[in-house]
Amino acid sequence: MSVSLLVEAYLKLPQPQLGDDPDLVEAGMRGPLREFRSEVRAKYAEGTLQRLLVSEDEASRRAAALALSLVGTMKSNRTMANALRDSDPIVRHHANDGIWEIWFRGDTIERGVQLQEATRLPDQQQIMAALDDLIRGAADFAEAYNQRAIVHFRRGEYSKAVTDCERTLRLNPVHFGAASGMGQSYLRMNKPRAALRAFQRALDINPHLDDLRDTVRELQAALGDGSREEQ
Repeated sequence: MSVSLLVEAYLKLPQPQLGDDPDLVEAGMRGPLREFRSEVRAKYAEGTLQRLLVSEDEASRRAAALALSLVGTMKSNRTMANALRDSDPIVRHHANDGIWEIWFRGDTIERGVQLQEATRLPDQQQIMAALDDLIRGAADFAEAYNQRAIVHFRRGEYSKAVTDCERTLRLNPVHFGAASGMGQSYLRMNKPRAALRAFQRALDINPHLDDLRDTVRELQAALGDGSREEQ
C-alpha cells in the first residue's frame, strides 16, 4: 500500500468532527475501522507508519496516527507521544486516543487481554487482585501499574497510588496519565507543590490537556507561583 493508498483508505472512513457525540461516532466507526485495520495490517509495516506520522503531509499524518492507534505497539510509543504536539488537532486527537490503546496492549497480546479483563471485573477488590497477579508475571508492564494506581486512588490509598504512578513513569516516561494521576493523589495528600510539579510534568508531555492547565494556574495562584522559575 503506497502513501496515497493509505490516505485514500483513511478518507473513506466517516470523518467525525471534534466535539461530536462519542457514542454515535463509535457506533458508526466500528465496521469501517475493522476494514481499515485489516488493510493496514496486511500492507503496512509499523516503521513505515511511524515515518509517515512525522511527514510534512497533514493527511498522511492523520492516517498514520489512526493506523498506529489500531495496530501500533510500544515501539511506536515515543512517536505517538511526539504527535501529541502536532500542529493539526485531528492528528493530536488520534495520537491522544491511540497512545492509550498502545499502552493497554503492552508488549504482548496476552498481557493486553489480561489487562482488559482485569479492568472489566465487577468490583475493586477483584480488579486489584487481578492486577497484582498480572504485575507478578509482568513486572515491566507500565499500564498495569497505572491501572492499579487508579484503583488505589479510588480506595483513598493515595500514597500507594503515587508509588504506582512513579513505577509507571519509570517504565514509560511519556505516560502523561500517570503524571496527572500522581498530581491528583498529591492534592488529596495536601501536598500542593508536589501536585503542581506532577501536573506540569504531564503538560510537558501533552500540552493540550486544557483542564489540567486550568488546575495548574489555580495551584500557581494559591502558592504564589507566577511562573515555573519562581517555584
